[in-house]
Amino acid sequence: MKKQFSLIALFLIVLTSIQAQSGALKGKIVDENKLSVPGAYIYSDDEKFYAVSDVNGNYTITGMPSGDYNLKVSYIGFIPVENKISITESQTSVVNFELKAGIVGLQEVVVSSSLQGQSKALNQQKTSSNITNIIAADQVGKFPDANIGDALKRIPGINVQYDQGEARFGNIRGTAPQYNSVTINGERIPSAEAEMRSIQLDLIPSDQVQSIEVNKAVTPDMDADAIGASVNLVTLSDPAGRRISGSFGAGYNQISEKPNYTANLSYSNRFANDNIGMVLGFSINNNKLGSDNVEGEWDLDDNDNIYLKELQIRQYYLQRLRQSYSGSFDFKLNDNHTIYLKGMYNRRKDWENRYRFVAEVDELENGNVYSADKIEREVKSGGNDKNARLEDQQMMQFSLSGDHIFGKVKADWGFSYSKASEDRPEERYLNLKLDEDGQYLVDDFSDSKKPLMYVQDQSNHDLNSNWELDELTEENQYTEDIDVVAKLNLEIPLAQGAFKNALKIGGKYKSKSKSRENDFYEYTPIDEGSFMNQAFANTKEMSRDNFMPGDKYNVGTFVTKEYVGELDLNNTSLFEKEADYSEFAGNFDASETVTAGYLMFNQNLGKKISAVLGIRVENTKTEGEGYEFDDSVDGPESLIPTGTVKTDYTNVLPNFHLKYELGKNSIARFAYTSTIARPGYFDLIPYQQIEDQEEISIGNPDLKATTSNNIDVMFEHYFKTIGIISGGFFYKDIKDFIVDETHDDYVYNGFEYKDFKHPINGGDATLLGLEFSAQRQLDFLPGFLSGFGIYANYTYTKSEITDFNIEDREDETLDMPGSPKHTLNASLSYETKKFTGRLSFNYASDFIDEFGDEAALDRYYDEVTYLDLNLTYALKKNYIVYFDCNNILNQPLRYFQGESNRTMQMEYYGTTAKVGIKVNF
Repeated sequence: MKKQFSLIALFLIVLTSIQAQSGALKGKIVDENKLSVPGAYIYSDDEKFYAVSDVNGNYTITGMPSGDYNLKVSYIGFIPVENKISITESQTSVVNFELKAGIVGLQEVVVSSSLQGQSKALNQQKTSSNITNIIAADQVGKFPDANIGDALKRIPGINVQYDQGEARFGNIRGTAPQYNSVTINGERIPSAEAEMRSIQLDLIPSDQVQSIEVNKAVTPDMDADAIGASVNLVTLSDPAGRRISGSFGAGYNQISEKPNYTANLSYSNRFANDNIGMVLGFSINNNKLGSDNVEGEWDLDDNDNIYLKELQIRQYYLQRLRQSYSGSFDFKLNDNHTIYLKGMYNRRKDWENRYRFVAEVDELENGNVYSADKIEREVKSGGNDKNARLEDQQMMQFSLSGDHIFGKVKADWGFSYSKASEDRPEERYLNLKLDEDGQYLVDDFSDSKKPLMYVQDQSNHDLNSNWELDELTEENQYTEDIDVVAKLNLEIPLAQGAFKNALKIGGKYKSKSKSRENDFYEYTPIDEGSFMNQAFANTKEMSRDNFMPGDKYNVGTFVTKEYVGELDLNNTSLFEKEADYSEFAGNFDASETVTAGYLMFNQNLGKKISAVLGIRVENTKTEGEGYEFDDSVDGPESLIPTGTVKTDYTNVLPNFHLKYELGKNSIARFAYTSTIARPGYFDLIPYQQIEDQEEISIGNPDLKATTSNNIDVMFEHYFKTIGIISGGFFYKDIKDFIVDETHDDYVYNGFEYKDFKHPINGGDATLLGLEFSAQRQLDFLPGFLSGFGIYANYTYTKSEITDFNIEDREDETLDMPGSPKHTLNASLSYETKKFTGRLSFNYASDFIDEFGDEAALDRYYDEVTYLDLNLTYALKKNYIVYFDCNNILNQPLRYFQGESNRTMQMEYYGTTAKVGIKVNF
């Protein structure tokens, strides 16, 4: 890092010695509320010199000869403004603008505060050189979205997967989460998930970002790991003046029957004659929730008949505490040089208890009666003051960067440090079992989508003296992912006017390290009889009235979480402790360096056509080491180090973007891009994990990175009164996509395992999509009807795998995992001077999520339909009360196996409602 910093510092010193032969112009554009205006078009009378304001409303024009100019600013939904300026050779002039909502053409248009966010997002999208979708923070606030994932589901081509009622991972344009990236201010966020690069979107609250940019066709100056898209979260920074805003809300969860609350506060101001800017933000969300869950596992018998192998009934109770802190400082050294210091820290704590009943069949006896293979009751607890499993995820990012003008040359540089971690200490499970000898299970398919399996002798369904200890365990898990990044970009204008062009070059160095350290111990009571007597004396009925999958499911009685959580497991007079080294085989250490450079040429071909042509080169080097577990050896010697495994590959990635202005507010776009998705770190290590001599997972150091060549065509028409209609198509030619190959009863190294899992390059695939979007305030309608507005988008995708590489399925035609055919988002709003109401609808069709041995065992994520409501009322200019209602239709998370009636999981979260107040000063 010292070497990179020294080179950058030396380069900047050299640039400062250049004698400029022209002047520069820069400034900031804000609205009436002193909020930044991104995507504004700033131009001279003859349009020989022009620029577009960035996400913070700043603009820069270099290479302007000395003289007088008439400078103009245009922005959809706002009054055009102009100002006469003078440029002096070798100097930088600063000219700021304040825009006001009002007149478009000859018609007066009132752009309300609730529409200004929409206006900013559309202007930024319109002036962008690439295909992108943007939503501003105040636009996000019009939907009842608590985290980034929920906000993303409103954007064309995005559907999200849920966990505990919140959006966790996003599928973009028919690609699974591992084929997309999420960045903060352009730098990728590391993942606290040990076996993947994807971040959990519910970690970041939506109120801590200024805007969300979804770059569906990346340019050469962006990281290339974005086959579906790159989602960039822009944090609050570079304020125009003092501003205080905040909100507080409270609600109630119908499953946990407990209240929840959320609050946020931000403060921004400028100091030292406006040369120092500061933004501070804080957000907290305390949500006590629960879920009602039923899961099934289907299998094929010797005659290839499908049957229900296992059924689980689960009751979850969870407290989710999410906190976020952010800060941004900018230091204007002079008109040519600005330094930025930014930081964000997010933390999410999940305390979870799970009560699980398991019934698994052995073999068919008669009709729908099976002999039992196992019947179990398990409690998930934790050795902490809440007696719950704690999942403590943290993500932080700190950056130091600078923007500079050296004569005609614009330069920016940056250093950043990012870290994500997950700590799960003292995670405890107590599992009791019923002696399966002589026990029978009966299945019931009277409702084909809600299968039931129960103990034939109902007296043994619940805990009694026939139940015995099966397993008592405790596990400690820790995962961390650290990124250190250095970058430098230079932009050199070569010509001005109708054929304006510029050359942009840059480089980036990223050093990454990721590791997982878990331990797992089994505990055996010294006096098992006494232990069981105490356990039976500490039980609780966990069946909940109105269990959402159906009252026929009875989760039953369990040992309490308090009993399990308060056990003194390390007391050698009470328990014998034994390490399970098969679990230790999941530990690993990995590192990765990515060295990237790019060359990008921006060229205007007259006033209507602009092009971006460039190439990016990324070299990736990885090193990793883990363990193989040898189940024929006892003790620590059963763990055999894999040694260091290395990979080294280079990707050459050409890009081309073309933008054609068909009219003042109509644009046609074309893009050809090359992108990649790197394998997970753990997958590249030749690890070997074996569980109970039945299940085995192995790594694959021969995995290749997935690559894609992409073509995008898009047409956009922007309405003067704030709105858009757009449509287009995209095509992706994907090579070496990665999937988990799974097999039942599979022979590996001379031993047959019940379950086998192995990551492989599954083959190649093509993906074709159509995308349509419409957004418009219906102010052309008469009377009260003019208050209505629509927001709708639809995406169709069709994927097909070629050269399928999974054994025994090579000749099948299948979709890529994570690729729903239909995605529809729509909302209907109504707005008056003080009131705004919005009813939002989301639909995504089912898609294959994981491949099995054969089609009947493939896992699918079922279709979803969500309906949400948001109401606001302005008490005064600075005070707004709101009401949010999410998941009105009580849409469950549902997986099925092979066919839609074979339920693998149905998890219900219920409807949540919240009321609160927002303030702005």
